[in-house]
Amino acid sequence: MTKLIIQIPCLNEAAGLPDTLAKLPRSIPGIDTIEYCVIDDGSTDDTSGVARRWGVHHIVRHRRNRGLAEAFRSGLERCLAEGADIIVNTDADGQYEGADIAKIVAPVVAGEADICIGDRSVARNQHFGPGKRLLQRLGSYVVRTLSATDITDAVSGFRAISREAAQRINITTEFSYTTDMLIQAGRKRLAITSVPVRTHAATRPSRLFKSIPRFIQQTGVTILRAYTTFNALRVFVGLGAVATLIGLVPIGRFLWFALNGDGDGHIQSLVLGGALLTVGVLVVTLGILADLIATNRKLLEAALLKLRKLEDKLDRGEGQAQKMPDDETGRPTSDVVPQRLAG
Repeated sequence: MTKLIIQIPCLNEAAGLPDTLAKLPRSIPGIDTIEYCVIDDGSTDDTSGVARRWGVHHIVRHRRNRGLAEAFRSGLERCLAEGADIIVNTDADGQYEGADIAKIVAPVVAGEADICIGDRSVARNQHFGPGKRLLQRLGSYVVRTLSATDITDAVSGFRAISREAAQRINITTEFSYTTDMLIQAGRKRLAITSVPVRTHAATRPSRLFKSIPRFIQQTGVTILRAYTTFNALRVFVGLGAVATLIGLVPIGRFLWFALNGDGDGHIQSLVLGGALLTVGVLVVTLGILADLIATNRKLLEAALLKLRKLEDKLDRGEGQAQKMPDDETGRPTSDVVPQRLAG
């Protein structure tokens, strides 16, 4: 029995959520059971109530807004706890075509990929302006290079994830999970692919960021942090080498004048060069420490993966997955009968 759970992070989506739910697939080749999970990230409208009335199987509710990355993480944890073999993440704003869920699930069902990204064909997507196309392509190129993957739409949130991959991914950013997840997956040698998907015009401004410069800044920080986490030694040794090489320039200048009997008037070059060499050594030392910390992280993640697999075995031994209560409310939501979605 292969179970697919489609998760939808939401923030004040009471008006548009019914249309999104209505377009979700009811059956997919290779999938025996399809369920839906709504993550209400501190909505001030009736998003959770709408999801409940529409028969959504699982509802996770944050009492206050925590951000898209945290909503995505909460969704993964709930889906895993509910026994999902494959998890699909989609948006509530209707940007993605619900019928294309079958397309992004297919490589995972076939065992060809751990993660499949819905490629929006950014370069020729008529719903994107020239500026957005350029930024998306540039960002995807950076992520593709740093993650050692061949994904052309790195920030697409439309993606299918196998249970194994979801258990191995640990989102650490507070902004957006998309780039962090890809860099992690690439560095952990997970099989990643993409398929072209259809998109629709945006019905409202993005709630993830307030301006393009803000988006670029936060995405850049997320990419840098994720890459440094898995390549700490390379990053810090590179920075230390740069500082050292720059420091050798004023030192060489001082030695040149000193050999020509004019070293007294250029002592400041020696001081500057010495300071830069010291900085270089300190940065390399920090890199070694950071690499040791990264090694410890790998051990912790390996232990966490074993713990998750052990929980899976215990759940299967009991005959059914444990039901988790609605986040922070203590009220179960998994027993909702999907009346509207059943049709």
